[in-house]
Amino acid sequence: MTKLPLSREQAWQLVKKYNSHEPDLIHYLESEAVMKQLAKYLGEDSEYWGMLGLVHDVDWGITKEKVDTHLSKMPEILKKAGFDKEFIEIILSHGYGFEELPELTNKKRTKRVEYALSASETITGLIHAYALMRGKKISDMEPKGLMKKFKDKTFAAKVDREVIKEVERLGITLDEFFKIAIEGIKNIKEQVGLS
Repeated sequence: MTKLPLSREQAWQLVKKYNSHEPDLIHYLESEAVMKQLAKYLGEDSEYWGMLGLVHDVDWGITKEKVDTHLSKMPEILKKAGFDKEFIEIILSHGYGFEELPELTNKKRTKRVEYALSASETITGLIHAYALMRGKKISDMEPKGLMKKFKDKTFAAKVDREVIKEVERLGITLDEFFKIAIEGIKNIKEQVGLS
């Protein structure tokens, strides 16, 4: 177990200090839930992975008006909170490959945890949109229904399918990942306004 500088509650307060938009907060909670579930499935440290999911967009609330500055304030915020270089690098990696972030456009993810974070935080958009379409219901959501939405490029069109596919580099199938991710969000459904 890697020691984290903040408790989960302290980290959540830190996130809320810079972010107040409800849909964003829901995304962070869902990212945390998926990362925890995935870590448990893979035998990884679920507290550490969950923390990555929870704080991965800590500076979004203060950078989203100027998207090309996203993740530029994050290292300073997390360093001040006591997170180490490795943790900060992992968080930075979820911005790799994005054209909107010039400094990160040509970087590539290489570590298992980097693939996990990117795929996990990206799948939340697909699952949440699908749940809303189903009257906010996630309790009986099936991976095969989600797969149909995944294949339909017009559904939740902004969700990058290629990033979600990176989860296969962890040695699991998309189907397995969908099951894990749905399960993770089901665990916190009330907190994120789903049933």
